[in-house]
Formats: sequence, structure tokens, C-alpha cells
Amino acid sequence: MRLREVFPPIEYLDRRTVPFESEPLSHATVDVNAEPSVAKSRAPDGLRRLAIVPVFNERGSVSKLLHRLRRTLPEFDLLVIDDGSTDDTLRCIPSGVTVVSLPFNLGIGGAMQTGYKYAALQGYDIAVQVDGDGQHRPSEVRRLVRKLLSENADLVVGSRFMEEGRYRQTTPRRAGAWILGGLLRAMIGQRVSDCTSGFRAANRRVIRAFAHWYPEDYPEPEVILLLHRAGYRIDEIPVRMRQRREGRSSIGMMRGLYYVMKVTACLLLDQMRAPWPLEKVTAGANSGGSPVGSRADVYRQERDPAGPWRQPVHAGGPTPPSIPT
Repeated sequence: MRLREVFPPIEYLDRRTVPFESEPLSHATVDVNAEPSVAKSRAPDGLRRLAIVPVFNERGSVSKLLHRLRRTLPEFDLLVIDDGSTDDTLRCIPSGVTVVSLPFNLGIGGAMQTGYKYAALQGYDIAVQVDGDGQHRPSEVRRLVRKLLSENADLVVGSRFMEEGRYRQTTPRRAGAWILGGLLRAMIGQRVSDCTSGFRAANRRVIRAFAHWYPEDYPEPEVILLLHRAGYRIDEIPVRMRQRREGRSSIGMMRGLYYVMKVTACLLLDQMRAPWPLEKVTAGANSGGSPVGSRADVYRQERDPAGPWRQPVHAGGPTPPSIPT
């Protein structure tokens, strides 16, 4: 089932109230009819940055992670996508953090597309996915962004396996990642050492493509292939990650085998799929001639994607216009 069929992009995003355990009357609000974020970027280059944190039953780690993100990355805005948690994850989110709470669990694909829709509507230049289980280190986020800007890349993946480190996976999971990595290398002619990593940074063009369409289930390997076919530049850097200490991974041994089989089939089908309309991807293809220093200027010259949405939303009214390209 597609995200747009169960999660209309405007009606669910117009307002959300989140209680906090020590301040039960505090609020975190998303209002799509408001002007884009009143707080301007605190980054020296003026580019607006967003950290998207998808969570599902992560009560044991989300509070500590968000406090670390605030302390380490003051120039980033934070957005938590609660993917239908059934525990008290929402009560563990610090006051003042923007939260979008999905009505039920859509999976990582639906949660992340919601985050990218928000980033596109609010005009962010850079979006970084930071998983809510605490494995992704906030201190590594800036390295992803530096690579994104300095190498003129469109998507940068943080790899656990480019360099030897303390992070360890179980043998079945490592074998599955190796199989998928080899398949991707054969398809795109580029080695991606950690194609299942969710720790990644995207520029505005990728944000807008993902807001339009994003794989629903285990999307990380798929988007690498699809972005490559659409002409986007993908890069990778080694990062340090923590072992999961709280909660439970959504992929066990049997589900891991199913995951490899399913993603393999999806990658083969993706050779024929065109998920983004031509006008969505032609602007994202790299011409190869743009100097690195002009990247910020190019961002600023793009039209604000949120303009046509600045109209009141009425129940039963006409569908809002599409985001312009």
C-alpha cells in the first residue's frame, strides 16, 4: 500500500500536540500553513539543515539521542517521525522538538518519506537521517554534510565497513549486506560498502525527489540504485556507529533472509522502474561543471517548493497543488 493512499500529506501534518513527561502541557507543533521555519539557519553558509529521526518504540534511547543532537548540532533543526509507537516513546521526547506522529506503523519507508515531505515543504537545503535507536553518532553528522558539500554529491552514505572498527553485526546480517552490496556493484558499477546503512545526508534535489516517491519497505539499497539511474551522484564515507543497547532490531534471522530475497527482487525490478517524473530528476542530474563553491547559490536560486501549499486546508476540499519543480 502506498504512503499517499493512507497518509494524505497535508491533513495529518497540519497540527500535532505532544505531551512531555515533566511538562505535560508543553507543545510541539507543525503548521503547514505557516511561513517556513521562523528560526533562520545558524550555519555560516546559510543553508538550512534538518535532522530527521524516525522512531518506533524507542523509549529507551530517543531522549538521550535528541539531547545529544541538540548539544552537538545547534545549527540543525530536529524532526521526530513517530511511526505509530505503541509504548510511551512520545512522552520521552524533550519539549520543543517538532514531532509528526503517524496514525499507525507504516515502516521506515513511510516514516522517512513523511520526513522528506516536511523538509521539502519547509524549504530545507540538507536533510540527514539519524535513526532513533542511538546507533548513529551525532558527532559524525557534520562529516556527512561536509562530504555532501565539498564533493558536490547529492547523497552521502555513512558506512560502518569502509574502515575496521568496533561495530559488529551478526553473521547472517553481514552476509545479507555483502550479497546486496555485490548485487548493487554489478548493477551500477560503483562499490557501496554499506548499502543498508540508514545514516545518510541528502541535498535539496534529493529531498524533493524523496518527497515525491520513496520505497516503502527497507528502502536503503533501492534508493541507491534508483538515484544512480536518475543521474544523481552518490558518495560514501566511513563513520563510527554504536551497537544497539536499547530496544530490539526489527530484522531477526528469518526476517533477514526474507529481507535479502525481497530486496534482491526489488533491485531487479528497479532496473525498469521510473519512480520520479522526468522533471523531478533532470534538475538533480549532475552536469559535472558546477564549481563546489556555487552550491549554496544554486540552492538559494531554486523556487520555494512550499509556495502553492500556503492555503488553508478544508476537509473535503480539492487536492492541494503539486510541489513545483
